[in-house]
Amino acid sequence: MKKCDIAIIGGGPAGMAAAVSAYDNGVKNILIIERDEGLGGILRQCIHNGFGLHRFGEELTGPEYADRYKKMVLEREIPYIVKTMVLGIEQGENGRHTVTAMNSESGVFTIDAGAVVLAMGCRERSRGQLNIPGERPAGVYTAGTAQRFINIKGEMPGKNVVILGSGDIGLIMARRMTLEGANVKVVCELMPYSGGLNRNIVQCLNDFDIPLRLSHTVSKIHGKERVEGVTVSEVDEHLRVIPEKSEYIECDTLLLSCGLLPENELTKGAGIELDRVTGGATVNQNRRTEQTGVYSCGNVLHVHDLVDYVSEEAELAGKSAAEFVKAGCKEPEYVRRLAVIATGGVRYTVPQRVDVTENPDDIKIYFRVGAVMENVRVRVSCGEKELLLQKKRKVAPGEMEFVRIKGEQLTECDGDITVEIVK
Repeated sequence: MKKCDIAIIGGGPAGMAAAVSAYDNGVKNILIIERDEGLGGILRQCIHNGFGLHRFGEELTGPEYADRYKKMVLEREIPYIVKTMVLGIEQGENGRHTVTAMNSESGVFTIDAGAVVLAMGCRERSRGQLNIPGERPAGVYTAGTAQRFINIKGEMPGKNVVILGSGDIGLIMARRMTLEGANVKVVCELMPYSGGLNRNIVQCLNDFDIPLRLSHTVSKIHGKERVEGVTVSEVDEHLRVIPEKSEYIECDTLLLSCGLLPENELTKGAGIELDRVTGGATVNQNRRTEQTGVYSCGNVLHVHDLVDYVSEEAELAGKSAAEFVKAGCKEPEYVRRLAVIATGGVRYTVPQRVDVTENPDDIKIYFRVGAVMENVRVRVSCGEKELLLQKKRKVAPGEMEFVRIKGEQLTECDGDITVEIVK
């Protein structure tokens, strides 16, 4: 059995940032466990720029951003193992955790850890989860798979392309496929608004004259051996296909960019409660789950739009795990617990609860809205007491928002915290 103070599951941007933060906060015996062949996670295939503006104050590509954190890991000589799959997490009677993992060299082995940081990232929704009618031909890919084919393997998935879903990966792949010589005929979005960042709509679609059809979906896939075309249909306000407003588009490739799902099989297996909206664990302001000594951060907790926020959140989780270990694997003394409730147009918040100490620190509450809204205000209140009222010119589901609450405000709270959008 291997032994460490903190086991970090996932070696992407979240896992590496958590490891660096834990190390810098006084815990040196750390182990990063990564299932891929190297550190970096999904950023290794994201060769476009736009990363690091908030974190490093400069524009980086995905590999450059990942390399910054990999260098930090190597400088601190933080151990890591790759090509290793974690099978399960169990909490022992002494408050420590047993992590079961396996790889081709050691077979199945266990790791005794004081704290565990979950940083497994997320995955794309597949065709099977979307239940698109039609044949089952070759040529249907998730956008991330197509990205890996082009940027890692140097292979083109197809030449005439339709993209379903306007998430950031789909928008970026519309541009990438065009730059490689493909003809991207249309990007279809089921909802009446895009799920991606506005800058990606401008830079990836508008700049290349690629049409975006909102309130449209792919209602059927045609082709026996290879995709020959798709039927694109408009949908009504209930997201139901309008048959008389359908069009056949000839293509040889269909890319799916229909949302990301946190990789939480390990979390569920450990008996940790999941949020029904985010699909990730429910956590407090320190990113601790309901299980003592287990922390969650990054896209396995909730899907972020910017990797800079992933790193920020992971640093908080790493610091919290380090403080837990230094305290003898014991939680701080909390005077009360406050639930954070999303209402009035807010879909979810992270954290979902605040555990208040005698002298609480300031906290940051992230949230996403359920629809595009303009000229609104974000109101945060505790019971009848208003903690914050902040103007927003525009909020959209594709862009994560946040508010800051001061520690002294939390000391006066004795009820649930609500986050809502008001006119």
